[in-house]
Amino acid sequence: MVLNYIWDLLIKAEQSGLAKKDIHFVPAKVYSPYMELSNEAINTRVIEQKVEINPYYRFYDIFRDLFDVNNNEDIELRDTLFDIIIHFLADIDLIQGMNKREYYIKFVLMDIEMGIFGNSVREKIRLFNREEREVIARNILRLYETGEVVYLLRDTMRKIFKSSTIYANCEEKDELLIYIGQEENETNRAKLELIKEIFLPVRLHTEIYWKNHFGIIGVEETMRMDSIALY
Repeated sequence: MVLNYIWDLLIKAEQSGLAKKDIHFVPAKVYSPYMELSNEAINTRVIEQKVEINPYYRFYDIFRDLFDVNNNEDIELRDTLFDIIIHFLADIDLIQGMNKREYYIKFVLMDIEMGIFGNSVREKIRLFNREEREVIARNILRLYETGEVVYLLRDTMRKIFKSSTIYANCEEKDELLIYIGQEENETNRAKLELIKEIFLPVRLHTEIYWKNHFGIIGVEETMRMDSIALY
């Protein structure tokens, strides 16, 4: 994907783990009149922290007098002001592209960061990437709307742990058997605990299986020697 707009770049930067404050915008000395971003390599996918842009591509009325070639005064101040204004304009771009649902998701994530869902959830949410956080926030909204807690537990698990499967054992006792399909480690345990804390009904007990699946008669994939977990 060719990045051409400042909002393109900020979305890509966030997906790469860079905060908006880590990006510094500067006016390009040499630029194409047909592009907003002035990367040396047009098709680059590398996000640099110092980004040269053509401010006249969309914002000529704002910047036409700010960088007059005959004005050599207060260059440092003008560069700082330029960076602040471009960040502000980029935020407007991002907000204009959001629908009401996306606003609600942002509010839920803000509530999590503020500790509304408890300190444990606030600490553990930092282990998830941007897409995973939005999955959790979106399903919290759906939980408020539908109350389908077990379905949303399963949906969240499948989107965070791609190979996971949940089995219900409600005939003999209120129990869920959860197969993760990944190695057990500290990060994965913390992610699982957050999902359970939000979506697991209090009445249900869980048994967790990480890399090895418990055996199911008739399902060959679960009946491999030395790879069967005991139930």
